[in-house]
Amino acid sequence: MHRRTGQLKPEMLGDVLRKILKKRNIPHTAADRRLLALWRKAVGPQIAAQTHPDTLKRGVLFVRVSAPVWMHQLTFMREEILVRIQELTAPDEVRNLRFTIGEIPPDPAGRGYPGAAAALPPAPLAGRDRTMVLASLEAVRDPELRAILERVMTREIGRRRQREKR
Repeated sequence: MHRRTGQLKPEMLGDVLRKILKKRNIPHTAADRRLLALWRKAVGPQIAAQTHPDTLKRGVLFVRVSAPVWMHQLTFMREEILVRIQELTAPDEVRNLRFTIGEIPPDPAGRGYPGAAAALPPAPLAGRDRTMVLASLEAVRDPELRAILERVMTREIGRRRQREKR
């Protein structure tokens, strides 16, 4: 008989749950939530929206950044951010920052970040705009694509009309 190789060993349930929560970017410990709150307080809402603190290992805070431009800018701001973090924590808790590019998870509560402008709901379209959208979509045969395009066009025209009113 052929023996199976690579058979997995049983894992502790806590370890499995920790891996799943980490993979889905859900803070699963009080330390993770504290680190996230600390980061948001130290850098402010604009930077917090483009970054996510991953882990703190041996005094180094690893932070995920949404784009290379943000990573470049934050590299220049490293010392200033580090001073702010050290003011909020014990002096030796965070001694250095490391930035990596990666996906930024949405806020689990769906609130966005503090100070974020709420997205305006699209205004209902006037008859002329609605007719224009439908006429533009006559050539699209795929119903799924047509529905997506209609939703996008309706939302964008509604937003433009709201901006014009302001």
